Amino acid sequence: MGGMVATSEQKVGIASVLSPTGRVDVETTPPLQERLLPLLGENGAVVVIDFSGVTYISSSGLRALMLGAKEAKAKGGKFAVCALNETVAEIFRISRFNQVVPVYPDLKGALSALDPAGAGV
Repeated sequence: MGGMVATSEQKVGIASVLSPTGRVDVETTPPLQERLLPLLGENGAVVVIDFSGVTYISSSGLRALMLGAKEAKAKGGKFAVCALNETVAEIFRISRFNQVVPVYPDLKGALSALDPAGAGV
């Protein structure tokens, strides 16, 4: 269980912000997915994953994000990620994941894009 990701969750304006830490891999993706999908299951939900504490993401982590993106689209919600480190950003680029999920440089940028009323920013 050494790779267990602690994911904190906070509400900022209308957005739910998930902040996992460590590696998002085959071992740590399921608990993240279990928190992400119900949030996106609400009609018109706004969810941001803050990757500032994440050092690595595997294909299973990317799959969970893809499911999240599909769920958001189905429910008319908004879903984005922000604050990717160089390693994670490179994985996103190689897998073209930056075309699946909107990527913002920081949380403030993501929130102002997804919640234009500026609630909480």
